[in-house]
Amino acid sequence: MADLIRSASLSYYPEIARSVGLDPRQMMRKARLPLAVLDKPDTPIPVASLRRLLEMSAAVSGAEDFGLRLAERGGLTNFGAVGLIVREQATVGEAIAAFSRFIHVHHEGMKLDIVRDKQTVTVRLHLRGRRPTAPRQSIDTALGSVHRIIQSLFGSDWRPQEVHLHYPPPHDRKRYRDFFGCRVVFNADDDAILLSAHDMERRIPSAHPLVANYLRKRIEAIENRPASWEEKVDDVVRSLLASGDCTVERVAEHLACTRRTIHRHLAASGTSFSAILDAQRADLVIQLIEDPGRPLADIAAQLGFSAQSAMARWFRGRFGCTITDCRKGARPLAQPANMLPASAA
Repeated sequence: MADLIRSASLSYYPEIARSVGLDPRQMMRKARLPLAVLDKPDTPIPVASLRRLLEMSAAVSGAEDFGLRLAERGGLTNFGAVGLIVREQATVGEAIAAFSRFIHVHHEGMKLDIVRDKQTVTVRLHLRGRRPTAPRQSIDTALGSVHRIIQSLFGSDWRPQEVHLHYPPPHDRKRYRDFFGCRVVFNADDDAILLSAHDMERRIPSAHPLVANYLRKRIEAIENRPASWEEKVDDVVRSLLASGDCTVERVAEHLACTRRTIHRHLAASGTSFSAILDAQRADLVIQLIEDPGRPLADIAAQLGFSAQSAMARWFRGRFGCTITDCRKGARPLAQPANMLPASAA
């Protein structure tokens, strides 16, 4: 199953792409990333697709620092709940530890190791992937984002001691020195940021212990992410239905696989895509019809029915009453989630 990352990682992509002469929508199509995710930051997208997008963008534009440019515009807000819990820690050391502990909630393929000695703390980046090492633009974006987050805890005047990158030096080394504000070592053994051990004791004035405790409990619930194919598909279907563009092909794009793969794994789990779609439709349709001003034709289109009449037949079979009766106060009956749904377009 493919590693996923929150689509918030693309928040500033259109802006950066246009700044180097690219059409962001065209590039996203080439990378097989749905355009709708730009408006929904919590939508899971394949890490492999994001990496492909960054590498293509750098190659086509000639901007070898494309990953750094993306990291430069980001910050804690890009990391959602993970960013919030980092901000509320009492010290920089605790904030970095929290970031390392929970980063997988935002990016399933990213890991941070923190190694301390008396003088230095090394924050090592690991990006999981099929290749022995992740592509360069992905490393720049990830390590650049880590740098930006640490810097935000101190203020703009903070600088790390050194930054290590495993790949050969770029044409413009100065760009990297300017971004990180310190010596950058290329052809290193790993990808890492080195900072003073003393820095870890710095207090964060805005930290709030009660808020931090609340966020920790919330994020511990979030980190119980769906693990099975059934739960993964259910998670993506729920998100795509809300945007009115849910098909098995679209779900396959989000999970970086084919529709055949989805059908095979769901069958092995004793369910089907139709059953999952039907259950999620049933949850959403009740919310949508509560608004009497929302046309039924629009609701049918959002839920993927071929026509309003098809939704009406499905609704009666699913809930034992008509939509009109339901809007007038009739209580719909719960029906088994595995009943066959009406045909959709």
